[in-house]
Amino acid sequence: MKTGKRIFIQTYNSPCGDLLLGSFGDRLCLCNWTKEKHPGAVDRRLQALLSASYTEAPSDITRKAARQLDEYFRRERRAFDIPLLFAGTEFQNKVWDMLLQIPYGRTVSYAGMALSLGMPKAVRAVANANGANAISIFAPCHRVIGSNGSLTGYGGGLDAKRFLLELERGA
Repeated sequence: MKTGKRIFIQTYNSPCGDLLLGSFGDRLCLCNWTKEKHPGAVDRRLQALLSASYTEAPSDITRKAARQLDEYFRRERRAFDIPLLFAGTEFQNKVWDMLLQIPYGRTVSYAGMALSLGMPKAVRAVANANGANAISIFAPCHRVIGSNGSLTGYGGGLDAKRFLLELERGA
């Protein structure tokens, strides 16, 4: 990508796996697992949608995000106050905005999210939008589970999803 636009990235070592943090302008646009189910898919989509390339250097936003993640993993923070930049379709953005409404320590089902969107048959589309979420933890897609309570699909793997849910439940 030959543009002057840059996404500043840095690695964050969480207790349940490494994350790549990225900022575009003054907003966080990336908090993605470095070991993911579909390697590179989020990176390629994000860079294409923002017409930007990665620059390996921390920014004020990625440093602030790392500090807030440290607090989150120490159970000192339940809500984040980092400005976010979602890059996706209108539908994906609706789903990602819904993620921000799921309270700390709670879960919802993909079917419940589809119903809340007024699209009860869109369960698979909701699941796919969750899978495309580039801002994991800050937009807490780990709080979305199967209708039967099962842990299903997560970009960072089911062990990371279980870890995050147990962290939030105080286990």
